[in-house]
Amino acid sequence: MGQFFTEKKKKEILIYLILWLVLAIVLVVPASVAAIDSTYNDEFNGNTFLSIIVDYIINLEVRVKAFQEKYIANTGTAMKYYSFFYFILVIILMIKTKDSDYRDIEHGSSDWSVGGEQYKVLSRKEGIILAEKNYLPVDKKGNVNILIVGRIWCW
Repeated sequence: MGQFFTEKKKKEILIYLILWLVLAIVLVVPASVAAIDSTYNDEFNGNTFLSIIVDYIINLEVRVKAFQEKYIANTGTAMKYYSFFYFILVIILMIKTKDSDYRDIEHGSSDWSVGGEQYKVLSRKEGIILAEKNYLPVDKKGNVNILIVGRIWCW
């Protein structure tokens, strides 16, 4: 478990927590108040909600209104659902972006080889440049085709 919480992951978690807080303050709390104000006779009116939501997001007083007796239950419920789905999404993102053996290794480098084993195939000094100190010899017998993986930037 200690391996999972590297410095990079701790920074990621902090960023996710800050984003959670900002989204809650900017979107979720005003939406929960707008949902209550859009309900008449226990029936939610979507048109009213859509017409007032932008004003509620902009208006800072709505964030205070969210903690009044009429709105607090709905705000709490909205925060629970929002937090649940947000943290599920964060866990999925963190699992998908977990560190691999090849993270922070330059693309096209020979960092994958050990003890100069790449020079069984490549040359140190001459040929077609593949990476720093790695050349594909042109006088090599056999296939010397090159596959370039990545983007070619042209402007």
